Parts: sequence; structure tokens; C-alpha cells
Amino acid sequence: MDARTIELLKQVSTATISTQLLSRGLRNTFLHGIKPLTGHRMAGPAFTLRYIPAREDIDVLAVYQDYDHPQRKAVETVPPGHVLVMDCRGQGRAASAGGILATRLQVRGAAGLVTDGTLRDTPEIAKLAALPVYAAGASPLTNLAQHHAVDLDVPIGCAEVAVYPGDVMVGDAEGVVCVPRHLAQEVAEAASEQERLEAFIQQEIAAGKPLRGTYPPDEATRERYRLQADG
Repeated sequence: MDARTIELLKQVSTATISTQLLSRGLRNTFLHGIKPLTGHRMAGPAFTLRYIPAREDIDVLAVYQDYDHPQRKAVETVPPGHVLVMDCRGQGRAASAGGILATRLQVRGAAGLVTDGTLRDTPEIAKLAALPVYAAGASPLTNLAQHHAVDLDVPIGCAEVAVYPGDVMVGDAEGVVCVPRHLAQEVAEAASEQERLEAFIQQEIAAGKPLRGTYPPDEATRERYRLQADG
């Protein structure tokens, strides 16, 4: 993933990206119900972790003595610049991660953390200076009470959205959208242009122009936009 594409996606809104994806036939790309815990914009390829329901005879606290436990392994192997995306089946009674693991992700240079479950230690996570974090809520209960980590870097469902390894996860104040990797560059460019045009339309509407002819813009409005853009 080239740096320009990532930077453009960080600058445009999830609303604009969703519109661009809809114009390409993709309707289920926004991770509904997932909200930001930190104030940072996010964009980066997905590295995935899949959970299944926990089982009492297997998911005991002693498993954390294994440094290769899949949850720990995911944190230690997600490539820098990637977003760790967790599939918790939308279940949040127990947290999918906590403050120590989130801090380790920040130190390792991860581009973000996304879960359709909950997180523990959220007051501490909210203070992380460089890690965008998105979750469905908070729970103090450790993940073993409800989740069993099984697979890394495989296709998952997160908030009922299909996420494939390498898809680009983009987050802003409204939430997270998943951009298929092969569409990332063209969506980034088109979304950037859409926002420039819509900023002009916003100015026109604020100045008293009616919706008709302005939003959506007719040729006269587009010509005024081109003249302004050309300076």
C-alpha cells in the first residue's frame, strides 16, 4: 500500500468513502456500532484476529503463560503500519484486549486497533498518544470468559462486515469503514476530489444558493467550482 493512498484516506471522511464504495456497488462496508476511543484518524491495511466462543476447560488463565497464545502472537506479529482487526462475533460481555496489549501495539508502530467487541482498561487506552482505537464499548472482564483466539490473518467478519487481510481500514470520529485493497487507490483519489467539490458546495449553500442546481451540482455550479479551483 503506497503512502499517498494511506495519507489521502486519512484526510477524507468515512461518509465520503462510504459513498464512493456505494457507487462501486459495495453497500456493507461501514462497521456499525464501533466508536473511537481515541481522537486519532486511522488508515492502514488490516491484520486480522478471529475469536470463537470460549470453552471452560480450555480457556483458563494459565494459557497466558504461553507467549505464543494467538492473542499475544497477533499483537507481536501485526506488521507496523497495519491495523489489528478483531472478530468477536459482536459479543462484548468480555473484553477482547486491554491496556497493556494496546500499549504494545502502539510501541510496535501499529496503525490502529479495531474490535466489534469490547476493551478493558479503556481510560488508559484513551490516553494513548499515537494509536487509533475503535471498539463497541468497555468491559472489565478478561477475554477468556467469552472468547477463544484461534486464527491470525484470515478473512473475518467484524461488525457484520467482511474484512480480508490487506483491506484498508479507515477510521474517523464517526467510526470505521473497510475499503477492499484493490479499490483503495482509486477510492482515495475519488474521495479526495469529492470532498473538495463538496466543500465548495457547502460554501455555495451557506451563501444562500438553493439546492436545485447546487446539490447535486449542475454544469453552471461545476464551472464555478473549476474556476475557483484554477485560482
